Amino acid sequence: MAFQEYDRYDALGLAALIRDRQVSAAEVLEAAIARIEALDGRLNAVSHRQFDRARREVSLGLPQGPFHGVPFLLKDLYALDAGEPSGNGSRFYDGFLADHNSEIVTRFRNAGLAVLGRSNSPEFGLVPTTEPTRFGPTRNPWNPDRSAGGSSGGGAAAVAARMVPIAHATDGGGSIRIPASACGLVGLKPTRARCPMGPDVGEGWNGLSAGLVVSRSVRDTAAALDAVEGPAVGDPYACPPKARPFLSEVAASPGRLRIALSTAVPPGVTVDPDCMAAVQDAAKLCAELGHVVEDADPPVDHEALWHAFEVLVCSHVANTVNLREAALGRAVRPDELERSTLAFLEIGRHRVSGADYARAILTIHGLGRRLGAFMERYDLMLTPTLAKPPVRLGEIDMGAMDAETYRERLRAYIPFTPIENAAGLPAISLPLAWNGEGLPIGVHFVGRYADEATLLRLAAQLEQARPWAGRRPPIS
Repeated sequence: MAFQEYDRYDALGLAALIRDRQVSAAEVLEAAIARIEALDGRLNAVSHRQFDRARREVSLGLPQGPFHGVPFLLKDLYALDAGEPSGNGSRFYDGFLADHNSEIVTRFRNAGLAVLGRSNSPEFGLVPTTEPTRFGPTRNPWNPDRSAGGSSGGGAAAVAARMVPIAHATDGGGSIRIPASACGLVGLKPTRARCPMGPDVGEGWNGLSAGLVVSRSVRDTAAALDAVEGPAVGDPYACPPKARPFLSEVAASPGRLRIALSTAVPPGVTVDPDCMAAVQDAAKLCAELGHVVEDADPPVDHEALWHAFEVLVCSHVANTVNLREAALGRAVRPDELERSTLAFLEIGRHRVSGADYARAILTIHGLGRRLGAFMERYDLMLTPTLAKPPVRLGEIDMGAMDAETYRERLRAYIPFTPIENAAGLPAISLPLAWNGEGLPIGVHFVGRYADEATLLRLAAQLEQARPWAGRRPPIS
């Protein structure tokens, strides 16, 4: 029997229906598969399908976790799922099959999620759009001429279009929050080391990167964080433990918060009026809810930050390519990498010294201390998520851009989100606004170190005050 109401429920809602035997996990799975088959030809969100494996796993019985039977996609970026390909959005990874799970994948599976496949990602997660040459561009369900964001754009498009209610995402410079903003979703980047990155790496991009999900509800995000947070054996360091389950924070009052409103950007960058209007409206809403909002900009040296990012990311691109070359026993061919990636590879191999690398780490750690001190004066900080509404496909295209054009367009689009990656702070994008063209405009709240709880309490309050669950894109 077809489950016609599938797309009306968030992930915990579906899990409750399955738990109460109102619908079977198999029916939910088939509903998700049907939606992927019906919609993905227009969106190109799913780069690898493992439907038959998911059917077998559901028939054998999934773990009885909080998301038992809920359909799910893993991002096609480093999250290894034994027996399945992980292409990292790159032609250079054609033919790669994982022989073990990443720890976070094991935890997602133990939570009862039914993994249907992989969501599209740009090569090595390097851009805030999802347009890899290997799989083609992912289109935004709100407007197929626009980007779904990146680098978790495939997962965000799939969730926004109701293919799946929740999807894996990672964030090294905004890659959870950017597509959440572009697709009208909830996107939380956890505190550094809140969620495991192993066993293949101890930290992603020297601690810049974190992993979790994109979702349609605050409670799904909170429950997902409960399911995967906490250190794994051998992790180099760990985030302080939570005080209680994050899901319980969703029902808790945030109290009266002091919120810093910041719209400061680097020289030469402007914030689009739609994004500025959205953040000002969010500040007004917070004040109406009883919070204290005041203008205050954190002490950020944007030039030093972007230089440190380039040094660290280019170093890791070189290491990724080196490891793949060693596994294949041959050098990479120029036609196997995007144009921008080749430029980063050149920088990482030949222009970055060990001293440059060490200095870049000092830079991001210094920013973390200064921003941490700033946040001691506030409970949260509010900024736009992006400086523009979702960009048009092709505007930030790795295959067509040289490195300098890439830098300019990147900085013009995402001046806010990388700051929290460098500082290691938790941050969440919420779908509180849509512009006159019907495009979602996210707003961005930043929390104190290890304080996802306050972010989730306020997010739930805002979700109740201005519900977004009823909005759905044209392609859904």
